[in-house]
Parts: sequence; C-alpha cells; structure tokens
Amino acid sequence: MKVFRGLPNAEARAPCALTIGNFDGVHRGHQALLARMREAAALRGIESAVMTFEPHPREFFAQAAGDLTKAPTRIANLRDKLQSLSDNGVDRVIVEHFNAHFAALSPQEFVEKILVHGLHVKWLIVGEDFCYGAKRAGNIAQLIEAGKQLGFEVEALPTVTSNGARISSSAVRSALAQGNFEQARELLGHPYRVSGHVVHGAKLGRTLGFPTLNLRLPHKRPALSGIFVVRVHGLAPQPLPAVASLGVRPTVDDSGRVLLETHVFDYDQPSYGKLIQVEFLKKLRDEEKYGDLATLTKAIERDAEQARAWFRQQDGLAISATDRI
Repeated sequence: MKVFRGLPNAEARAPCALTIGNFDGVHRGHQALLARMREAAALRGIESAVMTFEPHPREFFAQAAGDLTKAPTRIANLRDKLQSLSDNGVDRVIVEHFNAHFAALSPQEFVEKILVHGLHVKWLIVGEDFCYGAKRAGNIAQLIEAGKQLGFEVEALPTVTSNGARISSSAVRSALAQGNFEQARELLGHPYRVSGHVVHGAKLGRTLGFPTLNLRLPHKRPALSGIFVVRVHGLAPQPLPAVASLGVRPTVDDSGRVLLETHVFDYDQPSYGKLIQVEFLKKLRDEEKYGDLATLTKAIERDAEQARAWFRQQDGLAISATDRI
C-alpha cells in the first residue's frame, strides 16, 4: 500500500476509485465501504484509494476554538489506521493535513482541485450523510451532479447496522469508554488493540517492582483510560498476559502526557524499540491520584492480582509469560 502525505505529485497520480473519511477505528461500516470500493476499482481496472485526515477535522476546529473537549476521542493512532486500511486491501492512502486552508475550500474547489486534478478520481463512494467543502456546504446531490459534469461516478453507501443500531466510530467510542470490549469487538470486527514501539520511561515501575513496557500515544484524548486486563502481542509466539494503565499518571506526572504502561507478568526481557500490540480484555477501574508512592504500589499490587485472577478464570489463557499453551 502506498501512503501519501498530502496530494501525490503529478508523476504519482493515477486514475482511482476513492472513498473519503476519518476512518477512526476502521469498523465494520468502514469495511463494507472499502469492500465496495475495491470491487468497483477492480471492475474498472484502476487503483483503490482512501483520503483521510490528520488531525481529525473536529479536532482542528475544537483546537481553533480553544476547547479540546469538543474534539472526539481517538480510537486509533495513525499507524493502526493505516495498518487496518492495508489489511482491507487498499492500494493507496492520502493522509491530508487538515488545516485552515483545506477547511476553507468551497465545495466546487474541493471537487475540482482535490478530486479531479489532485487525485484523478473516476469513481467515488461515500456515506449517505457525506458533506464536503467549507461549512459542510456540499451534499450528495451536489456531488453527483459535479461528477456528471467532470467525469466521475458517485455512489452513496447506506448506513451499515448491527442488531438494528448504526455502526459508527461514535458507537465504538461509547463502547470503549464504558469498558465494553465485547461490544467494541462486535462493531470493529476484531478485538480492540493499540500498537506502538516500546520507549524508555522513568523506570519508576521497575523501582516499585512492576516493570512496564511504555507506549506513547500521539493524541491527548484516547477513547479509553484507566486500568485494564490486557494481552501483549509481538514479544513471543503467543500473546502474553498483562495488566496495563492508560492515562496521564496523575500521581507521578503533571505534564498531561498520555502513556500506555503495560506490566507483563513474569517477563523481564529487553524490549525497547520493539513494535507491540496491546489487546484490551477487561477494565478494572478508573485512573486515580494517590498521596504517595506506597499507596500507589498497593493499588498496583491489587490490580495485578485481579488481572491474574481474571486470567485464571479463562480456559486456555496463559496467566504469566512463563506459561506455554
């Protein structure tokens, strides 16, 4: 899969079937959209392409207004989004930097400059509620008419539902915020995971007797926070049982930086720089601020024991890194 930061240069442009969206989480509704796009691309002998945005447009407008609480929480980092798009057979992804200039494009400018001249779109599929251009002034009817005039087809995909409810990124965010990982899995079509390269931390966990693998999250508002039972992929042939904290570490850090810290049971091998995936299984509690390190250590001990107990109750799951199934 080819990835472009912004529009491809003239030499790299090629006729394509395109879809446009934030694709946060690449849930089953997105997957249906991508499958239809691949089908149309194959029929026409052209490449399949996705245009997505960084930052999320609503995040851009929230930041411009000085109130990040209005921005949606983030389900996936860019690496995981791109991996999901690749897994769904997309040929090329355009990661468009969403800024004031892009936001100010009129519907006509968006169609002519971006779709026609910038991407050579021949076939386009979007959700039936798709809007585009400054102040979301363009709608599906206008897009279809523009396509007739400028030489591309437009198709709108009806809403995809599960048990009568719309599958959406908002629904995934709601499930994750509630710690309902079964519902998240149903909406995503796979378990919820976060990936990243292990980075050096302050080594506090090791001092407290609970060494952790640390992943930095690039966005400040993840879709979930707290203490979780997890499994770690990428360290051994089988996933390893662990307990994890995702949040801002209020007891020991006041920077507001978001960190995913994972303690893998009975595992102490060098892991810095390794790419791992942390799979979330159960939420134990919310993140808390403690008065001292001794109280924090006791809380970590309780969390670890609860996580081990959860694994003991599951048939066929390892309860430490030294188990072999």
